[in-house]
Amino acid sequence: MRQVQRFALLISACGLGLWAQRTPPPSAPAKVIVTTGHFYSRPAPPLTANDLTVTQDYEPLPITKLVPLRGDRGGLDLFLLVDNCSNCEAGTQFEDLRKFINAQAAGTRVGVAYIHEGRLKVAVDPTSDRKQAIQALNTPTGNKPVSPFVALAELIRDWKQDSSSRHAVLMISNGIDPEANEGRQTASAEAAIQGAERAGVAVYAIYHPSADYATADFQKIYTGQVQLAHVAIETGGEAYFLGFGPLPSLSPFLSDIADHLANQYLVEFLARPGEAPELEEVTVKSKLSGVEIVAPSKVWIPAGPTKRP
Repeated sequence: MRQVQRFALLISACGLGLWAQRTPPPSAPAKVIVTTGHFYSRPAPPLTANDLTVTQDYEPLPITKLVPLRGDRGGLDLFLLVDNCSNCEAGTQFEDLRKFINAQAAGTRVGVAYIHEGRLKVAVDPTSDRKQAIQALNTPTGNKPVSPFVALAELIRDWKQDSSSRHAVLMISNGIDPEANEGRQTASAEAAIQGAERAGVAVYAIYHPSADYATADFQKIYTGQVQLAHVAIETGGEAYFLGFGPLPSLSPFLSDIADHLANQYLVEFLARPGEAPELEEVTVKSKLSGVEIVAPSKVWIPAGPTKRP
């Protein structure tokens, strides 16, 4: 009798094991916008879902859809965020910005905002009216340096976003947070990164110094550049600077940003969720030789199914 009971328990255990193996792990639909990298005057090759891998904790995730963000799907809301601290020889550079606004695709809406003594001032919300956006664009006048990332986080938090469009920020700043310590990421920069990753906003940062940069603490300038690069790279954007002085022209860097925005894809995939929605590290890579993928380091993942008591 005991042998029969043991045999029955063994069959039951095997059945439970097979059921557990066949039951798929919980998944949650997630999405991320990725950019194909630099091709140096060569057209970027079109991508398919089979050309990419998406991993979470080194485990591959199924890609459910890949959408090229161009044509009817190319809508973009772009905010220009100008730090008033960055007031060094800005006249010619801002003519480059006006040309950049005029050159945007028909599906792009442009907004303009400023950082004045650390506070955000929105001059115009994203609009299709190029003339209105250009009229709102003024060269920075200089002010007391305060962390620009507090205003960046506020801009992203209060942005009334259209779910049918992409969203990006072009930030012009020296990146200096007077409270920053050498070699450490600041709380304001980290908060801006988390807000941008959660909202799916890519940040492109152009370094532009204050008028007194030649006599300023070079370590502070360097730390500001590091913070700008950190925010841009973590959110799936790029940062641009050459030394500690002002860029001779913004034109080549604005052209590079335009190239990035013209070669983006929406990647939808099934992620492994936690018990609560949260930002998770997700890696997107290309299987194609020579094709670089630029993506945010973390993606907002919805919560998994509620466990039954």
